[in-house]
Amino acid sequence: MKSIKKTIKFIGVGIIIVLIIALFSPTWTQHIKGKNSISVLEQVEINGSNHEIMIRGNDKDNPVIIVVHGGPGTPEMPYADQYQDLLETNFTVVHYDQRASGKSYHFFEDYSNLSTDLLVEDLLAITDNISERFGQEKVILMGHSFGTYIATQAAYKAPEKYEAYVGIGQMSDIRESEFDSLSYTIEQAQKAGNKNDVLYLQGLTEKIKNGETVVPRNYVSKYGGSSRLIDDLGDDNISVLFSSEYNLLDVIRYNVGMGYSQKMLLKDLLENPLPSKVTELELPFYFIMGKYDYMTSSNAAKKYFDRIEADRKEFIAFEQSAHYPQFEEKEKFYQWMSDTFIK
Repeated sequence: MKSIKKTIKFIGVGIIIVLIIALFSPTWTQHIKGKNSISVLEQVEINGSNHEIMIRGNDKDNPVIIVVHGGPGTPEMPYADQYQDLLETNFTVVHYDQRASGKSYHFFEDYSNLSTDLLVEDLLAITDNISERFGQEKVILMGHSFGTYIATQAAYKAPEKYEAYVGIGQMSDIRESEFDSLSYTIEQAQKAGNKNDVLYLQGLTEKIKNGETVVPRNYVSKYGGSSRLIDDLGDDNISVLFSSEYNLLDVIRYNVGMGYSQKMLLKDLLENPLPSKVTELELPFYFIMGKYDYMTSSNAAKKYFDRIEADRKEFIAFEQSAHYPQFEEKEKFYQWMSDTFIK
C-alpha cells in the first residue's frame, strides 16, 4: 500500500512539473539563415497596449507584408512555420496578435473599451511602427477572414500607408454571407442524410435573415466550407500548443482572449457590415477567395467587390480551396504574390 501511495505521489509530482514546464517554457520563432534575414518574436507597446509581433523573412530589404489575423481572436502565428516558408523567400512577413488576442491578451489589462474601431487604430499604429523600422514608405496590407473587416477599414482610412490591400476570405454583407453558408450546410447535410443537422440548421433561418447570429462554425467545418486541402485550423489547440511560438500559458490566453473578443466584437460585425462602412478604396486591392469558402461566402464577397470603386482591383478565385487559400494552395498563392508585387 505504501509503495502504491509513493507511486501516486511520484506521478502527481511529475505531472505538476510537466505542467509548469509547459506553462512557462520559452517561446521563439524558428531561425532563418542568411546575413540579412530576420526572425523575431517580441512584445512591442503599440497604441497603449503590448502586442506580440512576429517578423520573418529571408531578406529584410524585401517588400513588407503586414498580416491581420481572423477571428475575432484567432491569431495565425503558430501556422507560419508550416505554411509561410515560400512567402518568406520574397517578402518580410509581419504577424501580430491583435489586442486581447493570443499572446497579446494580458490577464490584468482592462479591455472594456475593446472595439473594431480600436483594432483599426492599433493596425494603423503598427503600420507606422513597421514602416519606420524597415525604412519602407509603404507596405502591403493583408487581411484574412475577420482580419479583412479591420484591414479594409485601415486601407480606406490611410491608403497612403499601403502599396495595396489583399483580402483573403474577405468579409462582406454578413447577412448575405451567412445565408449562403446556411443554404450550403443544409444542402450538404441533406445529401449526407443527417436529418437532425438539417432540422437544427433550418431552425436558424429567421435569425440568420435578421442578422441576429451566424451559422455555427462547427457545422460549416463539418460540411467542407472551412478547409479542403488541409486540416481545419479552427480551435486547433494541439497545433498551437506544439508550435514554438506558443506555450501552454499562451494557449490558455488564446482561448480566453478568443471568447472575450467574440463576445465584445461580433455584435459590431452583425450590425455594421463592411459594405455600410467602405464603398471605395484609393489604392489597388485584391480579393483572394476559395471557391468552397462558406465561412465568408465567396459569392457575397464578389458582390461586394463589384460595388467597391477603385482605380485598380482584381478578384482571384482559388478553385481547390475553402477559407484558407493562402495555406491550402500555398504554392499558387506564393506565385501570385510574387508575380504581383516583386518588380
